[in-house]
Amino acid sequence: MSEQYDAYLHTHCGAVEMAAAWMAESLNAVKELPYDEYFYFLYNARNHDQSKLSKDEYDAYDKYFYGDADEDAFNRAWLHHIHNNPHHWQHWLLMNDDGKYRDPGKMIPLEMPKVYALEMVADWWSFSWVSGNLSGMFDWYEEHKDNMIIHEKTREYVESVLDEIRERIGEVDGE
Repeated sequence: MSEQYDAYLHTHCGAVEMAAAWMAESLNAVKELPYDEYFYFLYNARNHDQSKLSKDEYDAYDKYFYGDADEDAFNRAWLHHIHNNPHHWQHWLLMNDDGKYRDPGKMIPLEMPKVYALEMVADWWSFSWVSGNLSGMFDWYEEHKDNMIIHEKTREYVESVLDEIRERIGEVDGE
């Protein structure tokens, strides 16, 4: 166990919780959720990435980022992580092998429930909270969005949330 990785996890999960709390207080996209989904979003943010503490993920992540990287072990840990954390868009990809809807082997993006899409945004935004540059997430998204296989309705929703964040932090910053 590395103190560096433990510190990273503590900082990251705390930043996700801060981002989610700000979103819940400031965004119509969150305020308009049904009551149970609103609190589930906050619950998920408070318990964000708990699987990274599991034996299936912890050592592989720790070694990959702070020790002797084992790419195969990390890939297995990442696969475990996305399969156990529906706030990742990769969780919502279906590998079709019958050719009925797509060519065999193609991925079909499924629509993400809003509560998980919002947690995904809070996850992305957490790095901006840690750096102190709250608008950093927007550049990151622009650089990565074309590599994301996301259902069109989910992409539209996520981009509307990003637009609302951009608008709200612009108001806060006096822009």
